[in-house]
This record gives sequence, structure tokens and C-alpha cells, in this order.
Amino acid sequence: MMRVIGIDLGTTNSACGVWMADGVKLIPNSLGEFLTPSVVGVDAEGKVIVGQSAKERLLYHPDKTIAAFKRWMGSDYSIKLKDQNFTAIELSSLILRALKADAEAFLGETVSEAVISVPAYFNDNQRLATKQAAELAGLKVQRLINEPTAAAMAYGLHEKNDGTFLILDLGGGTFDVSLLEFFDGIMEVHASAGDNYLGGEDFVNAMIETVLNEHGVKREELVDNQLQQLYRQMEMAKRALGTQEQTLELELGSKSVEQKITLDWFARLATPLLVRIKQPIERALRDSKTERSAIDDVLLVGGSTRLAAFRSTIAKMFGRFPAANLDPDTVVASGAAIQAGLIMRDEALEDVVLTDVCPYTLGTGVVNEASPDQGNLFMPIIERNTTVPVSISRKVYNAYDNQDQLRIRVYQGEHRLVRKNVLLGELLVDVTPLPEGQEVVEIRYSYDMNGLLEVDATVQSTGKTYNKIIEHVPGTLTEETKQASLERLAKLKFHPREGEENRTLLARGERLYESSLGTRREYIAELMAYFEKALESQNAIEIAQARQQISRALDEIEGESLF
Repeated sequence: MMRVIGIDLGTTNSACGVWMADGVKLIPNSLGEFLTPSVVGVDAEGKVIVGQSAKERLLYHPDKTIAAFKRWMGSDYSIKLKDQNFTAIELSSLILRALKADAEAFLGETVSEAVISVPAYFNDNQRLATKQAAELAGLKVQRLINEPTAAAMAYGLHEKNDGTFLILDLGGGTFDVSLLEFFDGIMEVHASAGDNYLGGEDFVNAMIETVLNEHGVKREELVDNQLQQLYRQMEMAKRALGTQEQTLELELGSKSVEQKITLDWFARLATPLLVRIKQPIERALRDSKTERSAIDDVLLVGGSTRLAAFRSTIAKMFGRFPAANLDPDTVVASGAAIQAGLIMRDEALEDVVLTDVCPYTLGTGVVNEASPDQGNLFMPIIERNTTVPVSISRKVYNAYDNQDQLRIRVYQGEHRLVRKNVLLGELLVDVTPLPEGQEVVEIRYSYDMNGLLEVDATVQSTGKTYNKIIEHVPGTLTEETKQASLERLAKLKFHPREGEENRTLLARGERLYESSLGTRREYIAELMAYFEKALESQNAIEIAQARQQISRALDEIEGESLF
């Protein structure tokens, strides 16, 4: 039977795993790492590079490299790399393509099916976009699983404890909250909430804005490589917070300045973001009617949960320290792999019954008779945090005499006015011309475990049913554009997977050379010349030895230059 892999397609890093007879196996990439940076670039030869080698080029080639594009999933935003434009769907497909190649190399067989995790608070557009990215990468999505739910599966099988758990997933670009109960092999999600624009990247950006303000420098005064260098320094400083105070030497436009990084300094700038973190948590508790005291454990997922300020905030909210006994960077991929194992019905895997919820309210627009100038009102059909799969119907009526057609617009959101919610699509329904309020149309929304919506409308007078699966919404691809993307991506040139270690080391050396001066720059140039000579020999043993030596030397240089 062909194996189904589990994928965590992350904002900052991505990972994948597979269920084997002895449990989850995380799949290493060509560098032997379990995390692949979600970064795509185009090199000097016009070839596409993905992962760590692309990340190494982000600092000095920002016009040819892009990261954090997951935030644009479900939008029409287009990104230019060198002389080519890419959508977020296409960029995500390139990451998925790399993960698929890693899985095939690890398993020694073709991989064509996957379970892919998405933020619990991803809307319908973003979920469809994720599915389409997988299709462009040659993967059939067996299931989209919410990231906190995937993490809960990994924790549930790891600990095998019954109880009520709050999963907090703070990644590079999104924050998700899921409240669930685990009992007798049943995992029931009671509520989900979140913020699709809150993650580790926002803490780094807040640090950058604070530094610029303190030194009276505007962002536009920084050249691209200065901004990328500042970003990298702030990212490294953020990670080191809690273990040491730091004094950084920064180049800000024409200024060379020193910046002290302390816990108190960080706590002040992070306060608005930490307030935003509390809001989805409180909403999930309210929606599920759960008291804080009823939570048996708070589980942390996502690399950004390592922040001391985040953990302190959560500890104060719940009067205890949260649990983080599984690797927060890979736990979602592990859970997705478990779900993939369940889909394959692997006999070695204990059966787990999983329920999830609809994260947003889904409804339609109805006439606003009281205040017509405000636009139509939102009529909820499936309320947020309803257990899925679910199918619910509501009746609507013709709004005026002799109306012969109803335009049923499908919205997602929480606002009482439809114009402030997300329009997902519409369905045109022919009705019998009758006096106002005499024609009845029953609208049924059916929402599945992948978070995808189907709409049926049955006209009472004729008995005719109209149907629409919501797709081709803004930020997703029509069948025509999907084929065009497939053809365009097929023409892209990629480096062979087996040379990734060498390309990454060369890109790293280039980055350190460009950020250095004087004797250190000369030393790096000598190292890279030595490595290039080894590559020219085409002797695998000589190349491996040179790579090991130079990697150690660059580690030492980088260790000296961080602070």
C-alpha cells in the first residue's frame, strides 16, 4: 500500500513525517535536518532553490529570495523573484515539492498522498489554497488537519492521558488555540480560535521598530541588506533572551550604534502582542463554556512558544507552567503523520476517533429592512466551533413581489453586517414569481473535516435543488490558471537534491563574507576558495572532508560575530 505522509507546512519552517510499524518517523531533508526553512529563492543561474540554501541568501539577495509567504495564502498577492512572479500558492507548492522529494528519498518509493496541517483559524480560501499548492506539487490531500489538533494527536498518543487540554500554537506567522477533550480513545475539539497575523515574526518586527525609533532612524533609510542584517540580529537576540543580556553593534543607515537587549526592554515592546495572545484564549474558553480551573494541562506548540515572555504570560493566566515535553517545532508534523497512519489504517496504530470544529461562522446575507443603507445582515447557518462534519439548513423567503431569482451569497465571519465578513462565493437560484414572503428556499451548508464547504438550495415551489462547492474564490486558482501554473512550474530549473549540502555551505560562506570586513573577510575568501577547489576535484571523499572542515570554521566565525 502506498504510504501517506504527514506535512506541517509552516510559515518559518516546514517538516514531514510518516507512520511506521514502530511509530512516527520524522523525515530528514537532504541536509539531514528535520526542519526545512520555508524560504524560496532564485540563484544567479536562474535556478530555483528551496530551504536552508535559500535562507542563507535571504540577507544579501532579498530581491531574489522570499520567506513568510504563508501569510498571503488565500489572497491575490503576487511576489516577484528576479524576473518571475509567483503566487503564495506556487511558492508553497515549491516547499511541498521539496518535502515530497525528501520523503521519496527516505522511503525509497513514490509518494503521492499527504495529510497537511493548516492553522485552525485558516479560512475557507486559505484551506483551498493549501490544497491547490499540494496539487501543484503532485500531492493528493487526503486530509487537511488543524495544527493544534495534529499536535494534540501527538501528545495524546505520547502521554495517553484522558483530560481537557488547551493547545497553544504560536508559530512564525500564526497563533492558534484549540480546546479539546481526550477520553477513551476519542479526541473531541470543543473550540478553536486564533490570529492569522500573530507569530514570532511580529515579535522580531516589534524589536526592529523599537530599535529604529530609539535611534531616530526611519526604515526607508536602511538599504536592503542592512534591514535583513538587522532582522537576523534581532531574530538571534530574541532566541537568546532569557539566557543572557546582549549588547549588539548595529548598522542603521549611516549610523553605527550599540543596542542593549534585556528582558525588561523586550517585555515592554512585546506587551501589545502578549495582550493579543490572551484574546483568542479567552474566546475559546468562552465559546466552550470552560473555566480555567477545568483545564488539565496547557500544551505548547510552535517554535515561538519558547519565548520566556510568552510562557510567563500563560503561566500567569493559568497559575501553572505549561507543558512542553515534545519538540514544539516537530510535534505538528508528528501528529499529521499519525493522522496519515490512521488513514492508511495501519494495524500497529491504536485507533483514535477525532472530531474537530468549524473555526468561523458560515452564513448568508438577508435584507436589512431596519437600516437598508448599512447593507444586508449576516444570517448565521453554521456557528463557529460547531463540531464537524456538519450539515445545517435554514429557510429564506423572497424579498419582494414577483421575484424570479435569488442570489444566495455565502459569507464567513462574525460581524452582523455581511460587508464586513469574507465573501466565499454565491449561488443563483431560479424561483417562482410569487407575492413577497410566499416563496421558500431551504439553504443547507455542509462542512467537512477538511474545512471545505458545500451549499445546497432547494426551492419549495418547484422542488428543484441547486448545488455549489465553494471554490475559485479570491486567492485560489481556477482550473485554467492551475494548468497554467503547472506548465510554468514544470519549466523551472532546479538544482539536483544531492548537491544541497554544498550549495548551502557556499551560500552561507557568501553571506558571512558579505557581512565581514578586513582579515576576517580575507579568511572566509580563503575558506571558500579551498572548498571550490575541492568541488572541482569531483572526489566525493575530498568534498565531504572539506565541507566538514569549512563548516566548523564558519561555525566559529559566526559564533564570534553574533553579538
